[in-house]
Amino acid sequence: MRNLIVCICLLSFTPLALRGQSTPDPEARFRALEDRIRALEGEIAALKAAPPSQPAAPAPATEPLQVPSPPLPVYGGAASLSKALNPDIGVIGNFIGGSGHNVINPAPSLTLSESEFSFQAIVDPYARADFFLSVGEEGAAVEEGYITFPALPGGLSLKAGRMRSNFGKINPFHNHSLPWVDRPLITYNLLGGELGEADAGIKDAGLSLSRILPAPPGLFLEGTAEVYAGNSGELFASSRRSDLSTLYRLRGYKDLSESTNLEVGGSYARGHNDLGSDFLTHVAGLDATLRWKPLRRAIYHSFIARTEFVWSRRQDLSRAAAGQQPAPPDQYFDPCAFTLGPPSLGPCYEDTTLRAHGFYASADYQLARRWFGGARFDWAERARDPNAHDSAQSVILTFWPSEFSQVRGQLRRTRYAEGHTANEFLFQFQYTLGAHGAHPF
Repeated sequence: MRNLIVCICLLSFTPLALRGQSTPDPEARFRALEDRIRALEGEIAALKAAPPSQPAAPAPATEPLQVPSPPLPVYGGAASLSKALNPDIGVIGNFIGGSGHNVINPAPSLTLSESEFSFQAIVDPYARADFFLSVGEEGAAVEEGYITFPALPGGLSLKAGRMRSNFGKINPFHNHSLPWVDRPLITYNLLGGELGEADAGIKDAGLSLSRILPAPPGLFLEGTAEVYAGNSGELFASSRRSDLSTLYRLRGYKDLSESTNLEVGGSYARGHNDLGSDFLTHVAGLDATLRWKPLRRAIYHSFIARTEFVWSRRQDLSRAAAGQQPAPPDQYFDPCAFTLGPPSLGPCYEDTTLRAHGFYASADYQLARRWFGGARFDWAERARDPNAHDSAQSVILTFWPSEFSQVRGQLRRTRYAEGHTANEFLFQFQYTLGAHGAHPF
């Protein structure tokens, strides 16, 4: 009996003894947990201090053969890398026809008025080049060819080469980017272009410096100063190297609402004319453009209204007695000076200033996704004869099958100073091959 009681007591105390041996000290457990927490905090701090690692690119399904090659120069990013050797090349055809009767400006019934070849590319990280060659039925000519440095110190941008000057709103436009078949009368009568000339306007070889000016919030201001060699059609003529022409322009742009904006600009140009270095011609212009393009219906409806005023002041010679214009300033007999040469100031000739002005106003409305309708009114005096003026009214309808082609018709009624009235229908087909840069806004 005594042995049985001893066995029962041993069996009862054995689990307690085992549990006492297997259960660690609570303080030791707490110390172990604290050490572990400190170690985890150290790892987290080390991860935060380390730079972020780039995500690994997904491995291709099949490993292509890697051929080592020398690195290529990068001009402005991946898009420009493709132009390192091949510029953007484009061709635009401009076919124009007309019907009606016009004895003052008898344009051909059918003609490929212009084929424009464009070459545009980034030259290096600091400059880009644009070259436009115009080929017509009478030959080829450089429409524009210039290099642009867009990021000079002081926020300046410089262009050098042959350019269409920034006088007014329409003069910088190429023929294919015009919203009409022809150019307004102010281009021919006041800016030196021959009547009916396809590429009329102020263009010459020179330098153009522009800068975005400080302005109040919501207003964009840009100033431009240009200097040219001094030869531009019938407007400016350089008799010697120092007979340069200059041009200044200031334009402002402001959003009136989320779908409407207004642009206003002022221009002034000065140069010598074909009578010699002592005779100057001044032209000044004021232009305004109102655009409406609703965000929700932008591809179906839009509206643009344009207007431009031009004033001309030309120093000239006139006969004091009869009030007649002198003959062209070349070799002829002058009865007053009794010499061969240009007319001289004296009893037969006197210095005079010819003042003329003109304007146009137009409106274009997008009727549907590919249809546009518009109208334009022109009125302009002639710079060499301010007593004579011409006027014209036009109605235009344009269809765009795609962004690469265009069909346009224009009804034009022109009344010339000679008393003749011309009623004509002009039509135009344009098509684009290859790449072509965006037009000026």
